[in-house]
Amino acid sequence: MSDQDKDSKTEKPTAKKLSEAAEQGQFAKSPELTVVVVLAAALGVLGFTGRATIDSLIQYTSGIFMNYTTTKVDIGTITVPLTEVIIVIGKALMPVLLAVAGAAVFANGIQTGFQLAGKAVSFKLEQLNPVDGFQRIFSKATLVRSGLDLIKLIAIGYALYLGARTLLQDPLFSAPVEAGYLWQFLNQATMAFLTRLLLALSVVAAISFAWEKHKTMGDLKMTHQEVKDEAKSAEGDPRVKGVLRRMARRLSQKQMLSAVATADVIVTNPTHYAVALKYERGVDSAPVVLAKGENHFARRIKALAAEHAVPTIENKPVARLLFAMGKVGSPIPPELYQAVASILAVVYRTHRYYFHELKTRRLEGAA
Repeated sequence: MSDQDKDSKTEKPTAKKLSEAAEQGQFAKSPELTVVVVLAAALGVLGFTGRATIDSLIQYTSGIFMNYTTTKVDIGTITVPLTEVIIVIGKALMPVLLAVAGAAVFANGIQTGFQLAGKAVSFKLEQLNPVDGFQRIFSKATLVRSGLDLIKLIAIGYALYLGARTLLQDPLFSAPVEAGYLWQFLNQATMAFLTRLLLALSVVAAISFAWEKHKTMGDLKMTHQEVKDEAKSAEGDPRVKGVLRRMARRLSQKQMLSAVATADVIVTNPTHYAVALKYERGVDSAPVVLAKGENHFARRIKALAAEHAVPTIENKPVARLLFAMGKVGSPIPPELYQAVASILAVVYRTHRYYFHELKTRRLEGAA
């Protein structure tokens, strides 16, 4: 990526971009953080099980030294003590090994969001490009990683130095001790070393993860045009959306026109608006808007109403309000009840013949 491309990428990555990057295995991941979690797990298990493990090892060691003069060692009997040694050591190490394995999986999981990035392990020919390889070797990320490795080496060396200096003062190196004390010494030495190492690597892991997070977010930044293109893609092609809207409008108009023949009345402006209403006692709680339109579509509603002899009433203010406030398929707004009731009263009084035919028409339509 050229410096010019990097300079143009000023927008934060979108959720879609982050998701695609995770599938490709491009996310902030610090190996030091995994080591810290593994060490913490090992230290925690040793803290809980250390005392019981030491007691069992001391008991086993004491038994060996107490019976070594009477124990016959040859090819036929050596397998028994070897099996016992494997069982004792296995019992001592098994909790730690299980904890370490679980911690490694957990540490990687929390960094990857527990996502499987299958595309990250796929082979890509561009990975063999020597030019890209040299650029990666001498990149800023490599220099930072080298610095972190140096800090890690210094931290581990210093932890080893402090641990060794403290442990060399132990009575084990200056006075006779019991054989069982060796296991206590090893436990104390392990706990002291792991504690110091954990503290030192925690600092390194925090710096490493912060850098990886910063680097990953920087690499995933997008240009303003990329953000616009993604938003357009998510919303869909405007032309396709326009076609769908026109299709939906035509379907809605077709349904409205088919309902005009069952209307009680058409309220008109008279030329700009037309609204078809129906009201069935015992069925509708209030007059329902069957269809509405303006200009050309209003003329189509009125023509279809004339074809089926649907009564038409001219009332400019009510027609405008019904068109603005009414929703097709829903009852009229309560504030128009009185005005519409007056119109329906006139229609019922002057077009009685129509409603006898309308009742039959509605029954046929329902059938």
